Amino acid sequence: MQTTAKSVIDAATKERIEALIDAFPAASRTNRDLAIDVIESALKMLHDVRDRGDARTIATAVRELRYSFRLFAPYGDRRKVSIFGSARTAGTREEYRLAVDLGRQLAEAGYMVITGAGPGIMQAGHEGAGPEQSFGLNIRLPWEQGANPVILGDEKLITYRYFFTRKLMFIRQSDAIVLFPGGFGTLDEGYEALTLMQTGKAKLRPLILMDRPGGTYWKSFDRYVREHLLGNGLISSDDLFLYQLNDRCEDCVRIINRFYRNYHSARFVREWFVIRLRRAPGDAAVAGLNEDFGDIMEADGPLRSVPAYPEEAEDRDCAGLPRVAFKFDRRQYGRLKQLIDALNSY
Repeated sequence: MQTTAKSVIDAATKERIEALIDAFPAASRTNRDLAIDVIESALKMLHDVRDRGDARTIATAVRELRYSFRLFAPYGDRRKVSIFGSARTAGTREEYRLAVDLGRQLAEAGYMVITGAGPGIMQAGHEGAGPEQSFGLNIRLPWEQGANPVILGDEKLITYRYFFTRKLMFIRQSDAIVLFPGGFGTLDEGYEALTLMQTGKAKLRPLILMDRPGGTYWKSFDRYVREHLLGNGLISSDDLFLYQLNDRCEDCVRIINRFYRNYHSARFVREWFVIRLRRAPGDAAVAGLNEDFGDIMEADGPLRSVPAYPEEAEDRDCAGLPRVAFKFDRRQYGRLKQLIDALNSY
């Protein structure tokens, strides 16, 4: 009779795993239950995953993610902006100069900059921000293997084997995304970010399509989205609020600053969507928001001011902030972005 994966982890094995973890000189036991789950999954891999290449993928992905989270952890209180764009953009191009200027202005505004660590737009973003305010998420390729000279040798440079772990960290760690003209990779990052925000799999944030003054790269993209995606009913008109076109660095920084002027963060607590703010809206504002955005709220869960939920105790960076909550329909994230913009206007 074939042994099932479930039977691999018996009570005695669970006890040994827990004893191993309790004996490990870890700095914190906060994630004890999750560490147990990872170890159990690793043991089940011995039964479930026969191909060595598949097993190597699991091991490498876990190792890359663990190292990445450790590297980002000391900078958790700093907002970060991911800059994407072509590695082939020469230093003589206007787009390159704009990326340098944007990196500088973002750093001056208190943001850290994340790029793919390669040449072109990626190097330009690092040049502007400087290595102290930069992260580099490099990828091993048959070409472009070396990081650009600005971030090379810096402790905040990470080199990934897999695109999916690298892309996860871009999305997970960024509070805003700026895309300059680029090739397949840039479009891939942009489409993935839009998809994840549209489906609620990633937090909402400013996503800015940056071009040189008079440039048509993103105008053509926007026209395609409106004519073919929206025109054929493949997206909602509210999804167009998930991105913005821009050609001035000052406006780009202003868009990001404005998004976080009052809005701090958000999460689901059971069926309630909780928005943490720097300033609570008054009763008249709450009534107006319920009237204007009732279409995305369940009938029995209009927007209201609430205290912190017990489940939010793990989110220490927002302790003490005022909150509003409502029962979100979990579908219209473009409209949710508009609601956040409205809250930022108070």
